[in-house]
Amino acid sequence: MSKARTILFALVAVIGFSFVTANAQSFASSNRDSRSIDEQIYRKLKGADQTVFDHITWQVNGNTVTLSGKAYSLGIIGRAKAMVRDVPGITEVVSNIEQLPPSSMDDRIRRAALIEIQRRGPSQYFGYPNPDVHIIVENGRITLEGYVARKSDSDLINVLANGISGVFEVTNNLVVGKRNF
Repeated sequence: MSKARTILFALVAVIGFSFVTANAQSFASSNRDSRSIDEQIYRKLKGADQTVFDHITWQVNGNTVTLSGKAYSLGIIGRAKAMVRDVPGITEVVSNIEQLPPSSMDDRIRRAALIEIQRRGPSQYFGYPNPDVHIIVENGRITLEGYVARKSDSDLINVLANGISGVFEVTNNLVVGKRNF
């Protein structure tokens, strides 16, 4: 009886361990797949020729991608949507990207901010195409978006943006560190 119980216990343990291992592999595979989709979307959007004055984000929910952000460049919204639609496994793309309204005041602020930050700040974040830092200007307000390597870079860009004539407010949403992919 004791030997039968030991064999039964070992059999249950092996089956239980197999079940846990299979679920862990399924979970890891699921995480890898969603990360892979994020990476593909990121690469596609980099190919959409975003400028320093555009900022597009995305969220994946199953087979649907929702694009958000603000666009200054004409045509970027349509290009981004079309490029993301080509990612394998994506069946629907919802675009919540806002087109920034034309404004000569905002255009002047955009130019002044970019020139000032590139001249006096860490210019390595503003490479073309697809810079790491984006300067979104709307109604005299600047929003800084993107990624920088150091907190000091974020602080300096923020100070320089605040010094631009005619700016009412600066919101610093810069993330210190790199993307996860």
